[in-house]
Amino acid sequence: MSDAVARLGEVSDAIAAAEAKAGRKAGSVTLVAVSKTHDADAIRPLILAGHHVFGENRVQEAQGKWPALKSRFAGLELRLIGPLQSNKAAAAVALFDVIETVDRDKIAREIAKEMNKQGRTTRLYVQVNTGIEPQKAGIEPREAVAFVTRCRDIHGLEIVGLMCIPPFDENPGPHFALLEKLAREAGVKELSMGMSDDYETAIAFGATSVRVGSANFGARG
Repeated sequence: MSDAVARLGEVSDAIAAAEAKAGRKAGSVTLVAVSKTHDADAIRPLILAGHHVFGENRVQEAQGKWPALKSRFAGLELRLIGPLQSNKAAAAVALFDVIETVDRDKIAREIAKEMNKQGRTTRLYVQVNTGIEPQKAGIEPREAVAFVTRCRDIHGLEIVGLMCIPPFDENPGPHFALLEKLAREAGVKELSMGMSDDYETAIAFGATSVRVGSANFGARG
């Protein structure tokens, strides 16, 4: 058994414990194994161990490894968890099953156009910049609910959830609580929040999926 598979088991056990502690149903939280900067050889053992949900930050990097993996292994779900540029929308819709980083009208328009053109439906989340950090992608919290409404009513997109990345130097709890509140106001059920250092806290605040990289794969190259 590879080190990554052993770590995957440890993270899965920790998620189960956090679900139980929060009084949540077992299996209610999806583990997204963040495989950015790791090649197919590093990813394959996790797939063979039965894990099927993975996250990538960059479209171009994902294009280099995931088409072959998806053609070989059935049932994989690939999520884009990094910022999406409009000129990559076609490739993103073609490759990813979930895009978690819709954060402006231009991207929403491009995704809608490509989904219609390709005849493909991709599950979509809106990324919220809960810390209002200028260097970080995501729509501001005060605009999030209205943006979800525009995605539905103007762009014809179904938004299934919200995603956030709290500031690294702040207590993540208030950010997770804010995202949960915005999701209720927007009428969406999925919450993608929590990473390697804070996923157990995110589960306590209602995360439906957590994005874990280094705790699964170890330090990135």
